[in-house]
Amino acid sequence: MPFPKFDTPYTTVVEDRKGNLLGASIADDGQWRFPPSDTVSEKFRQAILHFEDQYFYQHPGFNPVSLIRAAYQNVSAGSIVSGGSTLTMQVIRLARKKDRTIVEKLREILLATRLELALSKDEILNLYASQAPFGGNIVGLDAAAWRYFGVQPAQLSWAESALLAVLPNSPALLYPGKNEELLLRKRNRLLNKLYTRQVIDSLTLQLALGEPLPSAPHPLPQKASHLLTRVLQEGKKGTRVATTVEASLQQQVTALVKKHSQKLRGNHIYNAAALVVDVKTGQTQAYVGNSEPGVEHGSSVDIITAPRSTGSVLKPILYAAMLHEGGLLPHSLVPDIPTYIDGFVPQNFSKQFEGAVPADQVVSRSLNVPAVRMLQDYGVEKLHHKLKQFGMTTLTQPPGHYGLSLILGGAEVTLWDLVGIYASMARSLNQYFRNPEPNRYSHSDIHPLSYEAQADSAKVSVQSEYGHLGASSLWFAFRAMQEVARPENETGWQYFSSSQSLAWKTGTSYGHRDAWAVGLTPRYVVGVWVGNADGEGRSGLTGVTAAAPLLFDIVQLMPATDWFDVPRSDMAKVVVSTSSGYRAPRHATDTISRWVPLAGLKTPISPYHQQVQLDASGAYQVQSNCESVHQMQAQQWFALPPVQEWYYQRKHPSYRPLPPYRADCRPVTNNRIPMDIIYPKAHAKIYIPNELQGERGRTIFEAAHRDNQQTLYWHVDATYLGETRGEHQMALLLEAGEHTLHVIDGLGNSLAHPFEIVAGED
Repeated sequence: MPFPKFDTPYTTVVEDRKGNLLGASIADDGQWRFPPSDTVSEKFRQAILHFEDQYFYQHPGFNPVSLIRAAYQNVSAGSIVSGGSTLTMQVIRLARKKDRTIVEKLREILLATRLELALSKDEILNLYASQAPFGGNIVGLDAAAWRYFGVQPAQLSWAESALLAVLPNSPALLYPGKNEELLLRKRNRLLNKLYTRQVIDSLTLQLALGEPLPSAPHPLPQKASHLLTRVLQEGKKGTRVATTVEASLQQQVTALVKKHSQKLRGNHIYNAAALVVDVKTGQTQAYVGNSEPGVEHGSSVDIITAPRSTGSVLKPILYAAMLHEGGLLPHSLVPDIPTYIDGFVPQNFSKQFEGAVPADQVVSRSLNVPAVRMLQDYGVEKLHHKLKQFGMTTLTQPPGHYGLSLILGGAEVTLWDLVGIYASMARSLNQYFRNPEPNRYSHSDIHPLSYEAQADSAKVSVQSEYGHLGASSLWFAFRAMQEVARPENETGWQYFSSSQSLAWKTGTSYGHRDAWAVGLTPRYVVGVWVGNADGEGRSGLTGVTAAAPLLFDIVQLMPATDWFDVPRSDMAKVVVSTSSGYRAPRHATDTISRWVPLAGLKTPISPYHQQVQLDASGAYQVQSNCESVHQMQAQQWFALPPVQEWYYQRKHPSYRPLPPYRADCRPVTNNRIPMDIIYPKAHAKIYIPNELQGERGRTIFEAAHRDNQQTLYWHVDATYLGETRGEHQMALLLEAGEHTLHVIDGLGNSLAHPFEIVAGED
């Protein structure tokens, strides 16, 4: 006879870190049958042994006394009224599912002895508890405890344990909600037996006898439906998955996501997702994949694993990477001017330009044009590589496919990967102070998130290719993220002692299809996405207005924590220019000593300073051909290039342009032309679409000059077009083909930019 095995399908079970049920999906055969547990609760153990098999731990698989007594009772009654089976024999019967005959009883006895030799008593009891029928389509103690009482078996009371102990004896007859009197008498007889045998005391007995019977089975909890779906999709069907989710936090975050989603429905924004993880371990604490379970408006989509356009949420990573390599300092100025790069024309959200802005403000104010300029300097290939090293799995195309749009939403990321990247960054900074020198950066600090409970940290999979960012570059990046302006309802947060520091960043994808917000502290990272699962964009769907309020409500649930320690050993103090943010040149007067990343020692001297020769009054530039050397004074002057200066001085009234040359002095060389052409750039190809009336559209050319009083004279090819003063713009109607734009100021300075007009189709 073959050894009996249970080949029945099991329910897929997802539990929180304390064993509480988060969700379950029914087994393939329509039964609620949980995977076997390792242990049986003590109360159920006592109840089932005293009801079914008092000598379970003494017999070899069958009890001769019970068999003889059962035979006598059956003969006396003229029918089968008792089987005399032990729990071991009942396990065999549950596995074989054969008719109850004398021959089958003999087989059960034989197989029971084999089972006793193969398994321990506790293992046999666990098998019984996991396979016994408990009425309807409920199989096993775990399923019964949750379906009838909404608790795990270890939390059952004596009355509940006694009820579940008597149910398998006749599950079809004793279905809760029916035959209640018979069920109650059976339960109470067992409770009295437990009292008689001194398992429970009199007070426990009285309290247990007073407990009511359960009504019909209740639906199982569905506190993490999208996580359950993910478990099924990842091939864990029919298993018990112990997760790191905290049930109480999961419920609170779910309620907040639902609340904010309901507010946004008026604007036809239907979906939202949130993820909370622990920085130290990368383990998931709350996993809300969508606003609520269901299929309406794409609610069944798990947004946490769905690739969505990044918007601006990658800007802090670029900033940290450039600091790490010494490409800039925290306050180095970055150009913020009209930019045209191979047909790519980035725009700031405000549609305005400031000429130049400090690098940290590119992050805190989420400026697009300077970010593109930064990426152009750093390199798309390098950022692409760095993001993959940190765990961005959605970068499936080569760097050239994304181009400079990579920093503005040209690529897609999942909320899972995004939160994982920021968790690895925060972990790297924390571990810098814990790892021994000289290896302050550990390969294991950068790894993906996990939702399954890990026996030890070594089981966490590490990125296949290691790349890190320096502690100081991370610290400065997080400080820039602290300066991001909070939503209106968070105004004045710093004045409340209950508020905590948070590094955070928002993002909005092109077409207002995705709104992101991610926030972090040394202990946790919170990620939020808001939008429509079908990709429909909505006006007003931005990271600040739609995602950030939900982020900060979730942050209020989290424990307060201290801020990151300052990694002074990875910093150096250098003299920088307060005007440009770069290392100050010798003899500069606008200087201050500041801490910067060690790599900042490699940054160049300020490119925006130049030494000028002034006359005695300091009001004019002069040269040796028109002024005595003894009368000249040298000075380091902060001067931006013409186009940057033109926009910069509008926002900074204190900016002092270079003094003009004195009337009797002329520059010996023309190396520093005081003007520039904003549009078109040299060798640009300009596509001119036809207007609605069918006429060819006009092209608006633009230039900038340091001297607002200067007149500029415009020529295309050999044709004079006109002059401009102040606002230097010229609308031109040009034929298709190659042309050259010439711009000349009143001092004879000139610029020439070749370009090509590509006409639209009729």
